[in-house]
Amino acid sequence: MILATRLKSTAAVAAIVAQLAAQTNPAVAFCGFYVAKADSKLFNKSSKVVLTRDGNTTAITMASDYEGSPKEFALVIPVPTFIERKQIGVVEMKTVDHLDAYTAPRLVEYNDEDPCAPQIVAMTRTAGAVPTAPLAMTVDQSRYKGVTVEASYDVGEYDVSILSAKESDGLVNWLTDNGYKIPAGANAVLGSYVKQNMRFFVAKVNLDRMTLIGASYLRPLQVRYDTPKFMLPLRLGTVNANGPQDLIVYALTKNGRVEAANYRTVKLPSDVDVPLYVKDDFGDFYKAMFDRAVAKEDMHAVFVEYAWDMGWCDPCAAEPLSNKELVALGARWISSDDDTPYRPFGGGTNAYVTRLHVRYDAKSFPEDLVFLETKDRTNFQGRYVMHHPWRGSASCNAANSYRASLPTRFQQEARNLADLTGWSQKEIEARMEKTGQSTRGAK
Repeated sequence: MILATRLKSTAAVAAIVAQLAAQTNPAVAFCGFYVAKADSKLFNKSSKVVLTRDGNTTAITMASDYEGSPKEFALVIPVPTFIERKQIGVVEMKTVDHLDAYTAPRLVEYNDEDPCAPQIVAMTRTAGAVPTAPLAMTVDQSRYKGVTVEASYDVGEYDVSILSAKESDGLVNWLTDNGYKIPAGANAVLGSYVKQNMRFFVAKVNLDRMTLIGASYLRPLQVRYDTPKFMLPLRLGTVNANGPQDLIVYALTKNGRVEAANYRTVKLPSDVDVPLYVKDDFGDFYKAMFDRAVAKEDMHAVFVEYAWDMGWCDPCAAEPLSNKELVALGARWISSDDDTPYRPFGGGTNAYVTRLHVRYDAKSFPEDLVFLETKDRTNFQGRYVMHHPWRGSASCNAANSYRASLPTRFQQEARNLADLTGWSQKEIEARMEKTGQSTRGAK
């Protein structure tokens, strides 16, 4: 989902509002090596949303892949209630990127043991300001019928206004006259949010303040509020979108995994053995696998890429986030605000993360997303496994049997990769041959 829009341009105005509401039974510990990850940068037209839920209290942090002049950036977000200045902030992009890297699907590798001298590997666990006066209207007030600018705030490099509206025409006129280019079809979608009595959080970049604070990029905006609604509007982001978009949601909760209530929630294929050459092509592999998974669900599903207790990872695609970072992202039930890695074992506070990946357009996702926070704390990660064959010279019976079994194993890895990606198994086997994974003689 694209959060940014160009002022006075033809790009879509995108909108989001998100409301979502972690001691887990540890899985068998990982004893291989983490070698690669598939982060959000693999996907074009992608946006990242971090949201936390504690009871009815929600914090949503919005980061987009917007590129262009800051003076052309604008944001329109339906929100369920009036927003005070103390409920708005900015978050450093590196914090969102850290969470993205920590939860990214991963490639891991094992080395086969000497079949003549098997070893037992021990398993261990890794463990504000007063609102300013409403904006002055310099045109016919009838154009803004039903629109009230309830507050305006300075937030870092952004100028933020909170609007309420009684009809969509006045809201569209206000947005248009203030530089927000509204694409055809947005009026009806905005009207549906007006009927729900939602307010509108609108933001622009203040170039003078951006220069003053020395910012070289636009930081993610965060807004916090209380609401019983667990939903994520997508429809404004589809009005004038040029093809499907990718949205990655990182949900931080106290209780457990988050899933979609009104769309099918699907775990991506995981713990699948793949050929060794995937190490050099992991990005292409993951994109092809995700494309195929989306196609199988006819682009009507929400995919789980990661669901895990924040206190540990196995294997870790990045270092665990610190308490300070988690608090910055809205997990304020974690009282400590230091830079030490978050470790709940031995007396910490629960935090559980769910990474959801949605590819959507107006046809495939005609309804806004509704979410449900579950108490399921089962660990899951998108994990793909390479096995390096043992290449020793021992000639015990076990070694001879092991060597004889390799072509069949390699053939299965080729079949797995073909099933996951839709790639030609014949071409996969040809590439495997170059890395010493011959399927000739497979049974």
